[in-house]
Amino acid sequence: MAAAPARARADYDYLIKLLLIGDSGVGKSCLLLRFSDDSFTTSFITTIGIDFKIRTIELDGKRIKLQIWDTAGQERFRTITTAYYRGAMGILLVYDVTDESSFNNIKNWIRNIEQHASENVNKILVGNKADMDESKRAVPTARGQALADEYGIKFFETSAKTNFNVEQVFFSIARDIKQRLAETDSKAEPQTLKISKPDAATSSTAASAKSTCCGS
Repeated sequence: MAAAPARARADYDYLIKLLLIGDSGVGKSCLLLRFSDDSFTTSFITTIGIDFKIRTIELDGKRIKLQIWDTAGQERFRTITTAYYRGAMGILLVYDVTDESSFNNIKNWIRNIEQHASENVNKILVGNKADMDESKRAVPTARGQALADEYGIKFFETSAKTNFNVEQVFFSIARDIKQRLAETDSKAEPQTLKISKPDAATSSTAASAKSTCCGS
């Protein structure tokens, strides 16, 4: 969905649906809570199925309404969450920098995206819990960047706890999606005009045929 319906234009210019995916415990819910409510909790509560938050932001002079869906990372909930891939315009792939298995599983999550999401969906890689002591880090920043480069997507390390790079991640993917939607709109408009405008050569031929018909 690019431009909002006419009745909602006073509220926002674009409605963008984002999806948070990744293994259980990497901090997806904490990232969402930090961005939507600017709060953080140390209590770990497993997301059951799907949850979502809404936040409206200002971006390049446009009001962007972000609808952010938080998915459950456990295998038993994956059949539920796959239904949400198709409508997503942007997907945040989240891993825990202190948990190498969550990083290794990013490739599996990308395969899920390729199977279930739209072909042109925007993706961004997020290494969360960057505030943790370096002695606990299992995935160096360089490895995260290398994986992002492999797939041609942007990469950020974040901390939901300290609010490090959280705004930057969501604003970055929102800006990329807005740009893609704006480009799609601008390409569609000339085509519409072209279709509705009569072709000069066709009009001339039609007029000639009519003249011949009337003359006979």
